[in-house]
Amino acid sequence: MCFRHAMAYFEQLKESQDAWEVCAEALAKGIYNDDHVKFFCFQVLEHQIKFRHAGLSAVQQQLIRETLMKWLQCQLMNTQPEKPFIRNKAAQVFALTFIMEYLTLWPKFFFDILSLVGLNPHGVDIYLRTLMAIDAEVVDRDILHSPETRRNTLIKDTMREQCIPNLVESWFQILQTYQQSHPELTCQCLEVVGAYVSWIDLNLIANDRFVNLLLSQMSVEELREEACDCLYEIINKGMDPVDKTKLVESLCQVLQSVGFFNVEQEEDVDFLAKFSRLVNGMGQSLVLSWTKLAKTGNVKATAETLQAMEAKVPLLLQLLVHEDDDISANIIGFCYEYLHVLKQLPQLTDQQKTNIEAIMLAVMKKLTYDDEYNFENEGEDEAMFVEYRKQLKMLLDRLAQVSPELLLEAVRRVFTNTMQNWQTAPFMEVEVAIRLLYMLGEALPASHGAHFSGDTAKASALQDMMRTLVSCGVSSYQHTSVALEFFETVVRYDKFFIVEPQHIPSVLMAFLDQRGLRHNSPKVRSRVAYLFSRFIKTLHKHMNAFIEDILTRIQDLLELAPPENGFPALLTSDDQLFMFETAGVLIVNGESPVERKQAMMRGLLTPLMDAFRLLLAKLPQETEEERQAALADCLSHAVGFASRTSKAFSNKQTVKQCGCTEVYRDCLQTFLPALSCPVQRGVLRSSVRSFLHRMIICLEEEVLPFVPAASEHMLKDCEAKDLQEFIPLISQITAKFKQQVSPFLQQIFMPLVLAIFEVLARPAEDNDQAAALEKQMLRRSYFSFIQTVTGSGMNEVMANQGAENIERVVFTIIQGAVDFPDPIAQKTCFIILSKLVELWGGKDGMVGFPDFIYKHIVPACFLAPLKPTFDLSDAQTVLFDCCIFYRHCRSFLQQEYLPSLQVSPEISQVRSARKLIKPANIFTHYAFFQRAKL
Repeated sequence: MCFRHAMAYFEQLKESQDAWEVCAEALAKGIYNDDHVKFFCFQVLEHQIKFRHAGLSAVQQQLIRETLMKWLQCQLMNTQPEKPFIRNKAAQVFALTFIMEYLTLWPKFFFDILSLVGLNPHGVDIYLRTLMAIDAEVVDRDILHSPETRRNTLIKDTMREQCIPNLVESWFQILQTYQQSHPELTCQCLEVVGAYVSWIDLNLIANDRFVNLLLSQMSVEELREEACDCLYEIINKGMDPVDKTKLVESLCQVLQSVGFFNVEQEEDVDFLAKFSRLVNGMGQSLVLSWTKLAKTGNVKATAETLQAMEAKVPLLLQLLVHEDDDISANIIGFCYEYLHVLKQLPQLTDQQKTNIEAIMLAVMKKLTYDDEYNFENEGEDEAMFVEYRKQLKMLLDRLAQVSPELLLEAVRRVFTNTMQNWQTAPFMEVEVAIRLLYMLGEALPASHGAHFSGDTAKASALQDMMRTLVSCGVSSYQHTSVALEFFETVVRYDKFFIVEPQHIPSVLMAFLDQRGLRHNSPKVRSRVAYLFSRFIKTLHKHMNAFIEDILTRIQDLLELAPPENGFPALLTSDDQLFMFETAGVLIVNGESPVERKQAMMRGLLTPLMDAFRLLLAKLPQETEEERQAALADCLSHAVGFASRTSKAFSNKQTVKQCGCTEVYRDCLQTFLPALSCPVQRGVLRSSVRSFLHRMIICLEEEVLPFVPAASEHMLKDCEAKDLQEFIPLISQITAKFKQQVSPFLQQIFMPLVLAIFEVLARPAEDNDQAAALEKQMLRRSYFSFIQTVTGSGMNEVMANQGAENIERVVFTIIQGAVDFPDPIAQKTCFIILSKLVELWGGKDGMVGFPDFIYKHIVPACFLAPLKPTFDLSDAQTVLFDCCIFYRHCRSFLQQEYLPSLQVSPEISQVRSARKLIKPANIFTHYAFFQRAKL
């Protein structure tokens, strides 16, 4: 309670005009000992500087400067420093004051601070924290506002002119003075140097005196990580390529001379991670220098830079192959760019080929899992290794670009040796051998997966390796990673089996038995279900001899798992979707007679229909909601499985050609009663609706007898989401069957429209954004439906609804065009209105409609663009649609309507109206409405 009161009090102090002076006095005199009070005093001062500085008098601004300097002076005399959070807040206040006053009122900011603190450790600490806070405000920020950007540039320019050399000298003195006694201050100072070096004169830092000091600190255990980071920032500084090469080389010579290149002898992995980053920076700098020099044609300097780059390859390899993945990952950038350089060379030397092979072997080694990887419960460490593997894959792809022959041969050698001894080899070696074969598929790309044609050497090597993979028995290896990699690779190279179809039976058995779909790992079973589907789709022409055997073997995997079973199913419902699709593909694409296909499809779908009937009968009797939900999910799965089998059909193999029309009609008759189920309506309706979408495509006009009853059920007691999902179904039927469904549409049109109106009229909370979005989407769906009807050549659907209903519908379209700030809906509405004018506005159109156009539609064309919410910059489509109305009613606009809107006579002149009537003159439209809005 006291804390809340204190917080409220300090908030009042912030807002007070002069209470900050009390806080300033408290800080200057050290009145309070409580850390939180000190912190809040700085916060009040910060608020004053940030938001009210310009309104302060000169005396008040001077008071702020004096307060800060007095507080700083107190720190020099204190035996113990303030808590870090107070020092950080103080540094932020110093930095804010600097930004506000350095260019005008306090040009000697740094000189005043340096002369006060000298080499006092407490003072130096505040000085360094202030420098980092200034960097955060002036340099290290993505500032979008140009005034701040200009201000910051001016501050940096002024600092370069006036004080940077003095600051650099102070850094040198701090680094030299405190490296033994206060390593934490030295580390802070190294961080400051690293931050500022990007925008100050590099010669102030990159000189013998400073660099030698930094290099000496590389040998001090407490300092060397920060020293590494500092050197990295120096190396990253933009400069002349020749000078950059010289700088890198001089650093490398010193580092090598004192033993830093002997990576194997270093045990501190944290330091090695920093060192690897430094070497990566040096390597990438050399690559950048080489690229620039190569463009200038400086042959000598280019060759020297390439030589310097290649001298780092042995160190690169030591770091790349290091057992710690962070150390390895930090050098990948240099490795990748070095390979890019080699790719650009006209010819590779023997040493460069040796380097490529060494990098290949390092990548292959680092791709290997370690013993601690948890395959069944992957956590953060496993996720990090997966990301690291992706980086290694990029290297492998780049290696393939540089020398595909070397990569192919290296992978073949590793793969062949491992497969010869897979029974005794550790799982990680077997997995990575197969993984390398898999990765070749992307590293050595082929059009449409045609890896086994074209380049003879490549095709032959891949064919040999695939033959070995499927015949050596490695599919029986008892580890999930090997099993997964085996099936992934089989499917990646599925076109191998077109070349050598004799291997299909053995691979099919691997998919179907305990190595695949019946593996003891759920992860393997799930992935294999998907991969098996892909395998069958690609090779369905080669499956004719195996269809019935496969269907028999997977029969238990196609059973609908009832919720009361209690036993975990081998496959999840998502996995079973792939299995039903696979079964469908086998049946539809087989060479069996139509009667046999019909029987097999019925055998596949009848168990689903039987189970559906039983579960649907149970559902209304259940009283527990959880149990109801479980049954509804099971029913939904049954519908989804039946729907998924229909994906096997195509233009070449239609439902009718395969003799399967009747069984899918039976499915419809079985599933449609679920629409009238009084419980779990959302789940059931959604699944049956999706099935109807599929059947419209597959059964074509055979589906039409089922549509009226289905529609009637779906329009009962519906919510916004139900209608929103139902309208696309009706639109699909309308667009596909047109005149065939005209009588049905005339019958359902007003019930559907009234259901939409009723849902849209339901009250909702003002702040219920979800409900508002649902209504917006429903409106869009409604307008889209009307557009489909009017655009499908079925004038009679709306025309036969009676004058009162037509007027009501058209008014909703006008309302959509004018009142709702939804550009998507507005455009749709104007398209509808244009179509209605075209259909009903002429002499042979609907009686009374021309008057309706003048009284209601034309005003909409003006009111919509004049609305404050109307975005004229996105109005081209809408304004073009308005033009058709202007053609009909120029005199009406000039004499009656524009004056009623109090539009000035100048704007309403016929000349302006004539311009508006031309659809091509969109700029006139825009200017007209912009002026009218004023």
